[in-house]
Amino acid sequence: MKFGIDLGGTKIEGVVMDDRGAVVERRRIPTEREKGYDHIIGGIKRVVDQLEEVTGVTAERVGVGTPGTIDPPTGLMKNSNTVVLNGKPLGRDLEKLLGKSVTLANDANCFAVAETLMGCVPEEAPDAKVVFGVILGTGTGGGVVVNQKIVAGAQGIGGEWGHTFLDHSGGYCYCGRVGCTEQIIAGPALERYYLRMSGHKLSMRDIVPRHRGGNDPAATRTIDRFLHFFAKGIANIINVLDPDVVVLGGGLGNIDELYDRGVPQVVDHLFNPRRDTKFLKPKLGDSAGVFGAALL
Repeated sequence: MKFGIDLGGTKIEGVVMDDRGAVVERRRIPTEREKGYDHIIGGIKRVVDQLEEVTGVTAERVGVGTPGTIDPPTGLMKNSNTVVLNGKPLGRDLEKLLGKSVTLANDANCFAVAETLMGCVPEEAPDAKVVFGVILGTGTGGGVVVNQKIVAGAQGIGGEWGHTFLDHSGGYCYCGRVGCTEQIIAGPALERYYLRMSGHKLSMRDIVPRHRGGNDPAATRTIDRFLHFFAKGIANIINVLDPDVVVLGGGLGNIDELYDRGVPQVVDHLFNPRRDTKFLKPKLGDSAGVFGAALL
């Protein structure tokens, strides 16, 4: 049995899977991160205890997908938007609290490995050796899987393309730098751009249909900006990593124009006369994170 925990900003989800990848049991509770670090790790223990009680199986190891990542030299959390986790020895604290071996990975890495082993990749690109999993939503994240193994990197930031430089027009990022990919093609950044163009505040859920209606120039400019800079940003990844497959996850990954118009633009920025990399839609939906944690 494989035990996995997906630690999100709003929920802690747990799963138990058998050796065929079938779900045996799932549990979900609110994260309640405003109650602090000790409350969060206590919530993780509560979910693991519930899973063990219901299945009658005692976990030897638990995989945990986290917002942010572990800094390899120190073992401390960093870069998490659940800020109470930053600077904390999350892995060590969980091992002490649970009395079990714990493996941690960034949530985007969990998404990438789940789609590589259980999701769209085995079905549509079974010979793929290198996979880049993309999260396009409130933030812009990514995960690298090579030969079915996560590549976290020496600093634990493997796949973090959201904080690579893309264009100065993105302005200042919360990370302290200017022009980060996340400040241009993530949902909130695109919504701010629409506000500047139109004077109206709308969500991407509303901007996309207004663009398709053809009567809102600001919406069309917003979508055009999204597609142009998506192509430019992901081409930088392909030029360096040259993946067999890119899987597009997150809420913005559901926008059809991304495949119809965005992906064809990628070749304009490649160090190659054609694009051989496959772009795939994820299969596992919002279950990918917790499945990936179990697969750790």
